[in-house]
Formats: sequence, C-alpha cells, structure tokens
Amino acid sequence: MSKAILYDATLCIDCKLCEQACAERNHLPYNDTVAAEQVQSAHKYTVVLAKGDKFMRRLCMNCDDPTCASVCPVGAMRKTKEGPVIYEEARCMGCRYCMVACPFGVPKYQWNKVLPAVCKCDMCADRVLAGKMTACAEVCPTGATKFGERDELIAEAKQRLHDNPGNYVNHIYGLDEVGGTSVLLLSSLPFETFGYRTDLVREPLPLFTFRVLSRIPDLVGLGGVLLGGVWWITNRRSKVAAAEGKTNADEKEK
Repeated sequence: MSKAILYDATLCIDCKLCEQACAERNHLPYNDTVAAEQVQSAHKYTVVLAKGDKFMRRLCMNCDDPTCASVCPVGAMRKTKEGPVIYEEARCMGCRYCMVACPFGVPKYQWNKVLPAVCKCDMCADRVLAGKMTACAEVCPTGATKFGERDELIAEAKQRLHDNPGNYVNHIYGLDEVGGTSVLLLSSLPFETFGYRTDLVREPLPLFTFRVLSRIPDLVGLGGVLLGGVWWITNRRSKVAAAEGKTNADEKEK
C-alpha cells in the first residue's frame, strides 16, 4: 500500500519543527532568516504559512500520477510504489519541464549554482523505503503532520470531518486533485487562502498529455496526405508548363 502524509492545520501551532527537520534531512541551511521566509525555494522545501492564528503547510504533494514525471524526457522524476516522487539529479539535463508542468508550482531550480539541480520535497524517500516515517511527521509535537498508509489516513480524515464539521472546510485536499496525491490536507480556512489551487481537475494531468499525444499519428498522417497533395499539384504544374513550353518551341521551328 502507498504511504502518505496527513496534515491537519487545526492542530498546527507554528513551531516550525517540520521546517527544521526537513532542512536537516536534506542538508539545507536553517536559521531565523530562513524560518521567516514564507515561500518554498531551492533551500526551503516546506514552509508553514500563517494567517493570523491559522496555519498551513506547503510542500510537494507527491502526486499519485505526477505530471513532472510524465513530461521529464530523461526519467529524472519518478513515482515510487511507496508513495514519494523522487528526483535523480544524475539523469537531469536541466530542461525544467517539470517546473512548468507542476500544477502546484513546487519544483525549484538552483539558479545560483554552476551545476544546478531541481529541488523539491521527496517525502523522505530514503526513510520511507527503510520503513520509517518522514522527518516532519516524526518531529511534529501535536500530531498535525501524520504519516501512514494513504487509505488509512483518508479514512481518519473523513472521520475528523464527520466528528467535527464546524472545525473544517468540508474537503480533504489531495484526495482527488489531479488524480490524488500522497499529501492530504485538512483546514479550517479555504485552501485558496494559502495559495492552493481549487480549480484543478480530478483526473491525473498526464491523461491530458496522453490524449494530445495519441492524436499525433492521425495528425501526422493527415499532414502527410496534405503535403503529398501539394507536391502532386506543384509537380503537375511543372510538367504542364514544361510540355506547353516544348509545344510552343516546336511550333516556332515550323
């Protein structure tokens, strides 16, 4: 079964221990300046956002059918059966298609490095593979970030919505967005308040790519017919013109 993260914003106290644990696991700098940053970046993979006394995490959603992986021409992005979407820097050619394709705007680029890489949360893939929970879930003191089997976390999230409907927006973000994600969110404020898109389709985005690409053979065939027709007409005109020129020349000789 696939693993997932459930983040319940109503339990978050903005301690930022998840940010610090993420930085330590990914060997990133973390100090008061970084802690104050309210955006994801090449040196900050997860961020706790605040709206008054309400909070929300932003991190890679680790989609079930990730668009970043579907557009990568060299397979540098890959979904694992355990849940994380991983990035293999050695394969990357720096095209940055993944950055354009991601519906959540997650992947970031190391613009300030000579040999840059794409950066994002990979849901602690090495820890998950070893049977451990993610660093952010392990360090969370209130249980706001919880790690486990995706199906079980979905059931728990639904139960929380049922038991305390007045505490939450009646939606589990990530349950169906773009086909589902390995990060599930609960919030007492509308998700768009924290920059999450609420206009996303429920189907995996790679399906749309496939639908376009599946038409290419038809378009190529049709294009070939049209080009062939243009060639025939052009060639026919040349032959007719040559024949008429020869006839006129013969008549002048006579």
